[in-house]
Amino acid sequence: MTVYGQSDRSLLRDLGQRLKQARLRQNLSQEQLAQRAGLSRATISEYERGSSTSTMTLVQVLRALGLLDELASFVAEPGPSPLDLARRQGRGRQRATGRRGAPPDDGEEIDPW
Repeated sequence: MTVYGQSDRSLLRDLGQRLKQARLRQNLSQEQLAQRAGLSRATISEYERGSSTSTMTLVQVLRALGLLDELASFVAEPGPSPLDLARRQGRGRQRATGRRGAPPDDGEEIDPW
């Protein structure tokens, strides 16, 4: 089943379980993780059970687990579109774009073509 076929509650439970497994891989108790994250042990427990919590809590938990860089994979930086890539394929940039209509620094006119 894809994530789109899962309910929101189910997705939160899965996220909680993944965070719990990350905590256990680092051999941390809920109390230790809570101290590192500046949260209560009850909040960590709720998160691991799939309770709805804030995005700030997620950031704090990921930071405490050393997994904050994983947050970047949630929403990737947009790259060039496939159409842009196809247009550029095999061709590098040939020249810099100058300011049109601006006189050259030394006062000499340069033909842009």
